[in-house]
Amino acid sequence: MGLKGAFKRLLAGMPLVMTQAQGPGHIAFSRDAPGEMIALPLQPGQAVDVREHLFLVATNQITYDWFQSGVWFTTRSGNESETHYPLGQFMDRFYAPAAPGLLLLHSAGNAFVRSLEPNQTILVKPTALLFKDPTVQMQLHFEHPAGTWSSWRSWGNRYLWLRLYGPGRVAVQSAYSPMHDNGRNITRHSGATVQRWG
Repeated sequence: MGLKGAFKRLLAGMPLVMTQAQGPGHIAFSRDAPGEMIALPLQPGQAVDVREHLFLVATNQITYDWFQSGVWFTTRSGNESETHYPLGQFMDRFYAPAAPGLLLLHSAGNAFVRSLEPNQTILVKPTALLFKDPTVQMQLHFEHPAGTWSSWRSWGNRYLWLRLYGPGRVAVQSAYSPMHDNGRNITRHSGATVQRWG
């Protein structure tokens, strides 16, 4: 597997550990979570964007790169501010430049794949995202239910979602890590939509 983005990753201080195996023989891979293995065949010229830490195996025809997710928000309490990356700060991109290849991912729980039409959207919890086609755009979405109390210092009760826009495939996993929101006042964020009920 070509590691196009490996040097950039090392410069950014992020570890990159890969194991290469060559037959004949048997080899097994797993992740420490119940779920299922997702086989993604990639045709020449096809790419897929994967949330970090879900990649298991790729054939030699696949190249690897990474990019910033562009999904973030900053909270503030007094003089203390904190930037949150609900999707992760980076995403992995796998690409088949010249020949068909195969990518294996791990889904915690069950996987659900949806093909979105142009401008069709779906809301998912950020940590539930498995992969998306590069044509799929994403941004934050904040929901504020009716009847919740909020002070001048806080946005109060809110629900954080990831909005994905077609065209392209989107895959989510049913067993995902919770994203902890400290409830502090949001001072800045990447592109987002907001819905206030009531």
